[in-house]
Amino acid sequence: MRRFIIALALLSTPAAAQVPTVSGTDGQNSLGTVPCAAVEGQPIESCPAELRHKDDGTTTLAVQLKTGEVRRIYFEGGEATASSSTSKMTTETRGDMLVIFIAPGEVYEIPKAAVAAQ
Repeated sequence: MRRFIIALALLSTPAAAQVPTVSGTDGQNSLGTVPCAAVEGQPIESCPAELRHKDDGTTTLAVQLKTGEVRRIYFEGGEATASSSTSKMTTETRGDMLVIFIAPGEVYEIPKAAVAAQ
């Protein structure tokens, strides 16, 4: 299985290394950060994230928001298909980035290569 760890900025500082995973891991997941905003009007910041590629070709991105929530975004064939939110989700491609919007104000920037079909 091919993994794209370049998609997430690796947590390499001692302080960051002590941060628990977003929602538990078996050591096979990519841990790092993704640019995100949890509230409308909030600036984009780095949010802790965990990227899980599954054998069936799907991918789940779990993002720890500044609000304390964990947002899960689900991908199939490199496309965002759903999230753990009941709010409307839309996507936009900007070059090699996939920008995900979840109403009313959540924003996530994900490199397309990170969620591409494996």
